[in-house]
Amino acid sequence: MSDSRWLAWTRRIAALAQNGLAYTEGPFDRERYLELRRIAAEMMGAYGDASPEHIIALFAGEAGYSTPKVDVRGVVFKEGRILLVREREDGLWSLPGGWADAGESPTEAVEKEIREESGYETRAVKLLAVHDRDRHGSPPLPWAVYKLLIRCELLGGEPSLSLETEGVDFFGENEVPALSEGRVTPQEIRRMFEHLRNPEWPTDLD
Repeated sequence: MSDSRWLAWTRRIAALAQNGLAYTEGPFDRERYLELRRIAAEMMGAYGDASPEHIIALFAGEAGYSTPKVDVRGVVFKEGRILLVREREDGLWSLPGGWADAGESPTEAVEKEIREESGYETRAVKLLAVHDRDRHGSPPLPWAVYKLLIRCELLGGEPSLSLETEGVDFFGENEVPALSEGRVTPQEIRRMFEHLRNPEWPTDLD
C-alpha cells in the first residue's frame, strides 16, 4: 500500500482530533481526542525522521477547525527568465514565497515575500495555479497545503539577500538549478514557462 494513502489517513485522524479539541466541552472526550492526536503522530513518525513528540508539538500549535495551509509563490519573469531565490536552509533554489499570514490578501502576501526574499518590487497580476501540494510531486508534510502560484510584474528594486535566502537570480528554462522541491517542483517550474508562452490560458486548478 502506498505511503501517500497512509499519509492521507494519518492527516485525516489528526484533523478529526483537532476539530474535536476545538469544539468539545467534555473532559473525557478531550482525552480521547488527545489520544487520537498521539496515534496520528506515532503513525506519521513511523514514515519519517521526526519523533512522535516533535509531531505532537506541531499538531499542538494548530487551533480551531482543521483546514489546509496556504503557501504563496511569486512567478516573476524578466526577458524570458524566471526569478529564483536560493534558500539558506538547504542551499537549493525556489520561487520566492512562503506561508500566507492571517490579515494579508494573496496579493499582499506574495508581493511582500518577493520583496523580502529577493529585493525586487513587484505587482501581482494573475493567479496562474492553485495546487493541492500532494498532487504535484512535493515531499510529504504533516499538513495539507494549497499552493498559490501568482504571476507578478517586475516594477523595480535590486537583488538583495535576506535571513532566509543566500542567492537571487533569473534563469532560463533550460538553466534551472537544483530546486528545493519541498517548496517548488521541476514540473511546476516547467508549467510556469508554459504559462509565459500562453498568457491566455486560464488558472490551473488542483
